[in-house]
Amino acid sequence: MKRGAVPAGVAGWILLWTLASWVQAQDSPIKHASDYTSVEYYDPPNGLQISSRTSGAEVLPMPGGHLLMFKQFRLETFATNGTPEFIVEAPNCRYDQIKGLASSPGHLTVRSADGQVTLEGDGFLWLQDDKFLIISNNVDTIIKPGPKIIITP
Repeated sequence: MKRGAVPAGVAGWILLWTLASWVQAQDSPIKHASDYTSVEYYDPPNGLQISSRTSGAEVLPMPGGHLLMFKQFRLETFATNGTPEFIVEAPNCRYDQIKGLASSPGHLTVRSADGQVTLEGDGFLWLQDDKFLIISNNVDTIIKPGPKIIITP
């Protein structure tokens, strides 16, 4: 062996240890982002279809590594055929990447993509995996009437 040379196995362990230390030091893959967008896809057989799109004008990481603070939060959901379902908007929102939870004590607007149903309120919790929304205060619901159907004999 040449003097000063490091055996390949030892060099590999040093590289692995350095990489593991670097990964542990990374709290979140997002440090600060403007015009942030993230998409989630359906499981097969609809794996090429977007199930939801989350976006924000600005995203800041919070302590803990998996918490993000969104400014101008927006969530769009889609059916398996690509049809838009709902649009959720909030001026500010905290999002837990691990648990898939979005929450805020602030205002929230939810509307169906066709504009027929709108919900508004203050204070909310969104459970991403269950697609379950809780609005806690000052809840208003607007349901627009659909087209009139006239049946003639």
